[in-house]
Amino acid sequence: MTNNLAPANDKKILWIIGVLSVVIPIVVAVLLFMPQTGNLGDLDVSFLPHLNAVLNSATAIALAMGYYKIKTDKPAEHRMLMLSAFALSSIFLVSYVLYHFQAPSTRFGDLDHNGILSESELLAAGYVRYIYFVLLLAHIILAAVIVPFVLLSIYFGLTKQIARHKKVSAYTFPLWLFVAISGVIVYLMISPYYGH
Repeated sequence: MTNNLAPANDKKILWIIGVLSVVIPIVVAVLLFMPQTGNLGDLDVSFLPHLNAVLNSATAIALAMGYYKIKTDKPAEHRMLMLSAFALSSIFLVSYVLYHFQAPSTRFGDLDHNGILSESELLAAGYVRYIYFVLLLAHIILAAVIVPFVLLSIYFGLTKQIARHKKVSAYTFPLWLFVAISGVIVYLMISPYYGH
C-alpha cells in the first residue's frame, strides 16, 4: 500500500531542500570563479575529468535502468538504481568542484595548452566551438535547475509520497538524463584540449 500523506516534518524537509537548491549552485559558482591552480598544493587532479565522464555515464545508465524498472513494476530495483544515480551525481559534484578549484581552466580549441587561443587554433576549432558552448551552457544551466527536482524526487520517493514523487519525477527524469548525457558529450568534445 502506498502512502501519499506527507510526514509530520514535511515542511521542515522541504525548507531544507529549498535552501540546498539555492546554496549548492551558489557555492559551486563561487568556487569556480575563485582564482584556480594550486589551491590545494601539489594535488594532481588531472584524472578527474575522465572520472567525471565515467560518473556521468554511470548516472545516465542508472537513470535509464531505473526508469525501465519502474515501468516494469519493480519498485525496489527502481529505488536502488535511482539512489545509485543520486550517489554517483553527488560524487561527480564533489569531483567537479575539486577539479575546477585546483586545475587551470581548459579552453576549447587550445591545442598547444598554453591558455591562449591563437588565430589558427580558433580557425581549426571552427563552428564546433559554438556547438560546444551552446551544449555546455545548456548543461550548466540545467545542472543548477535540476538540484531541487532531484532532491524532491528522492525525498518524495523515500517517504512514499507516490503521487508527489510521480509528478516531480516527470520533470526530473528527462532533465537529469540530459544533464548526465550532455556532461559526457561535453567531456568528449573538450578532452583533446586537456594538458598532458
